[in-house]
Amino acid sequence: MKQFDVNRPEFLPYGFTCELWRPARMPRPDKHSEVELNWLKAGSLTYLLGGRRITVPARRLAVFWAAIPHQIVAFEGHSPYYVVTVPLGEFLGMGLPPSFTHPLLEGSLLLEPRPDPADRFRFPQWEQELRLGDPARERPVRLEIQARLLRLALDVARAPAAPCPEPALSRADQLACYIARHYQQPLTASRIAAAHGLHPNYAMNLFRRAFGTTLIAFLTRHRLCHAQRLLVTTDEPILQIALASGFQSLSRFNEVFKKVCGCSPREYRKAHRTPASNLRRAPAGVRRPSTRPASPRRRSS
Repeated sequence: MKQFDVNRPEFLPYGFTCELWRPARMPRPDKHSEVELNWLKAGSLTYLLGGRRITVPARRLAVFWAAIPHQIVAFEGHSPYYVVTVPLGEFLGMGLPPSFTHPLLEGSLLLEPRPDPADRFRFPQWEQELRLGDPARERPVRLEIQARLLRLALDVARAPAAPCPEPALSRADQLACYIARHYQQPLTASRIAAAHGLHPNYAMNLFRRAFGTTLIAFLTRHRLCHAQRLLVTTDEPILQIALASGFQSLSRFNEVFKKVCGCSPREYRKAHRTPASNLRRAPAGVRRPSTRPASPRRRSS
């Protein structure tokens, strides 16, 4: 049974998996490029996902893009839960409706409106068959997971107003939410702290104790996630993507992207390219800044 490894490098791929995990608080966020499915037999998991606390209840399938920083900060019960990971390229090639894929790539967790009784048989079977390591048995599992996601997309479309339970926010959560909502703007630790009436040093220590990372590292993760989404879902120029994601220059964007992702933005786009028919310009409402790089003095990550 698996549990999160705090020493795991960011963006190290899991690949195509269905495994049993032991519920536990995560000392820091995880981040990998696969789409992740969670299904719990009992209890619940509470994630900090993209600056929001979201509780996943038992027996309702939850799906999110795991390139968004996600961290289990609370759980109820000790029953193991199932985790399915699907490589992004495979997920994008499943023919799922844009009304389902776009919210995922924009950082939403999609929660099934009501339990599907068949899941209590599906997930154990997938886990057992993939554990055999037999490619012949892996193929039907892939097809069944694709079919399960198609059904979920239909169920979510029929019940778009079904909310995810969202617990009250602590002060540290409020800082995370502020970053998640304003990461496209020029931000510093001082500005983030001032927005909540806190001294910068106090805010930074509070955030590190709660989430195991710094304010600026968390900010940078959000900017990179936004850039990854635009790289794989639009044909926007890389400079525009860098600026729309909150980076103040192309050189800084390239430097941070390669350090964290292990490849250049251009290489990442090529590896995860969405089929041409699904490419689009940046979504309406996305900030389109001037292409003129800002002064280095404004650099904040």
